[in-house]
Amino acid sequence: MRQSWHDLLFAHWPVPARALRALVPPSLAIQEFDGTSWVGVVPFRMSGVMVRPLPDLPGVSAFPELNLRLYVERDGKPGVWFVSLDATNALAVWAARRFFDLPYFRADMTTRPVDDGERIHYVCRRRDAGVRFEGTYGPTSDVHRAQPGTIEHFLTERYCLYAQTRDGGIRRTNIHHRPWPLQAATAQIDENTVGDAQGIALPGAPALLHFSRQLDVVVWSPERVG
Repeated sequence: MRQSWHDLLFAHWPVPARALRALVPPSLAIQEFDGTSWVGVVPFRMSGVMVRPLPDLPGVSAFPELNLRLYVERDGKPGVWFVSLDATNALAVWAARRFFDLPYFRADMTTRPVDDGERIHYVCRRRDAGVRFEGTYGPTSDVHRAQPGTIEHFLTERYCLYAQTRDGGIRRTNIHHRPWPLQAATAQIDENTVGDAQGIALPGAPALLHFSRQLDVVVWSPERVG
């Protein structure tokens, strides 16, 4: 599957691993950096979402998405664990739940450029719960690549995701893309209850903010690893 990610914000808070353990299967280790695990809230917009080599479908292949994510490892391979994913596209929500075992939810979402396109205003309202996110964010530096050993490399340069099947097994989905073109960022977050539904407290402003304008991605089929 191919897809492109646009106008993406990485907003991260340090949260002790013990506060997250119940959200992750025992067979996955929660990774830490600087003595703590991290929780990411990631709003962005997708386009070109389609199985290769099929063409884009209007109303299906482009939509906003909002992720709540943790950082895990299995068999020495670091990856992402999604606590929740919100999207506007009903077909994408169904397909991701059915074929990738991912906890997607249907939401009403809008995203629009402000300040001559430099910044993004983003709104998410999940339909069946009081999960809300609203904020305005954008870059504040030139583009750079994360260096190995840095926290931004730890948080962003991950090339698989893990999910739990209905029978309790673990599946790994590998992804491929070029290194993230990151920029330092600023954000005004007016409302954020994304973690509340899972019992994750994310008080105050994020400790770390990064922005990326666009990244093209290839997603492989999931494989069972446990």
